[in-house]
Amino acid sequence: MPRALLSVSDKSGLVDLASGLAALGFELVSTGGTAKALRGAGLTVADISEITHFPEMLDGRVKTLHPVVHGGLLARRDLAEHMAAIAAHQIQPIDVVVVNLYPFRETAAKAGIHADEVIEQIDIGCPSMLRSAAKNFASVTVVVDPADYARVLTALKDGGDLDLRRDLAEKVYAHTAAYDAAISGWFAAQRGDRFPARMSLAVEQQQMLRYGENPGQEAAFYVSARGRGLGALVQKGGKELSFNNFLDLDGALLAADPFEGQPACAIVKHTTPCGLAVGSSAADAYRKALACDPVSAFGSVIAFTVPVDDAAAELVSALFVECIVAPAFSEAAVEILGRKKNLRVLEGTARWSPGELDVKHVRGGLLVQQPTPVTFDESTWKVVTKRQPSSQELDDLRFAWRAVGSVKSNAIVLARGGATIGIGAGQMSRVDAAFMAVHKARTLGHDTAGTALGSDAYFPFRDGIDQAAAAGVTSIIQPGGSVRDSEVIAAADEHGMAMVVTGQRLFRH
Repeated sequence: MPRALLSVSDKSGLVDLASGLAALGFELVSTGGTAKALRGAGLTVADISEITHFPEMLDGRVKTLHPVVHGGLLARRDLAEHMAAIAAHQIQPIDVVVVNLYPFRETAAKAGIHADEVIEQIDIGCPSMLRSAAKNFASVTVVVDPADYARVLTALKDGGDLDLRRDLAEKVYAHTAAYDAAISGWFAAQRGDRFPARMSLAVEQQQMLRYGENPGQEAAFYVSARGRGLGALVQKGGKELSFNNFLDLDGALLAADPFEGQPACAIVKHTTPCGLAVGSSAADAYRKALACDPVSAFGSVIAFTVPVDDAAAELVSALFVECIVAPAFSEAAVEILGRKKNLRVLEGTARWSPGELDVKHVRGGLLVQQPTPVTFDESTWKVVTKRQPSSQELDDLRFAWRAVGSVKSNAIVLARGGATIGIGAGQMSRVDAAFMAVHKARTLGHDTAGTALGSDAYFPFRDGIDQAAAAGVTSIIQPGGSVRDSEVIAAADEHGMAMVVTGQRLFRH
């Protein structure tokens, strides 16, 4: 009689699977709450202690760690000496293992949870069974995901499927690796070690993509945890997301994040803003952001910090847009945007999780850092010029500083009235970035007189200040820290500008 061992925390689909196994002639062996659930459904179940002849002990910490269990899992059916050895010790083979693990990650994420409670959710017996069964996939079917229950039953009815067992074994090792990564990460966090000597990253494929940055490059989207970050966004319409769409969505959300709590709109091309504004409503913020550079906005990705209503949707639908993301959409907005069959409409928030790290892959390794800040401490700011900024200039400087952090370095933004009017991005010199911001603004008919300028890093020479003054800029915000700060500040004083230094650099490479 074939034997199946079932021990699960997640009991979804359990009864149907066990009933199917029983119908196929399997003896059901189980533990604790799983056995109780199966008996409650009218199924005949043997307790694990009935086959080990050893009681569960240490509050359940020891119940399946026994040679009868692991011998039954690891014995190779094709080796006579293995089968003779387990027969000599009266060990019966176990043919199916259905296990999922204690909810460690979920428990550890609870606010105010005591460390002892978290430690009790470190599963020992079940990972051991999973690894034993997966190693012997040639003979044992091992199931860790309820989503696989139906196809496992189908395969067993048909006499088994080696390819399926191999796939399930691969899934087991990925699952236990992710489980161990979560545990090691928790221990590192307990001692406040954000960057431990060894870091394990566990990610899960959410979807395949049509191709990567270019056709011919295969690509997929992986998530560290389902329901978080970009993986939490719900697509309400449009065609499949591409690799570049995900990059631009991340850039658009990065640009919009510092303006959470007020209506804001970020219009992004190639991961950097071509327009960014706050307004009285989503529609107003969009109009102001689009006005910065409506030419570059063609084929853009747009992020809003507030729900999109029909008024904003009508405005956006007049432009060719790749993606739009917002916390919510009205029913009318979804219908309006849905008229553009290729426009991808994504609903939800995609914030960084507390303690999450920004990881970038380079050849042969990873670069790991804290995420880009989205809130700013103005207590470090200092006016370094003879002239103080006016209240309006100070508002524009605050906006410019929040805007420039999402622009690719070297980055310069010109801002007025809660909106960018010129953006110089990704230039190899800061003076070129300043030139580009002024050039873009003037080319599109914006008056640069009286604007505020934000720079993501210090000015190494006074030439950028002179260029800004020639364009009519009256106030500047920048980190400071150059060996030529005194020359730069003197240039601002010569031009009657107000300059604020923040002491914080905002490079984005």
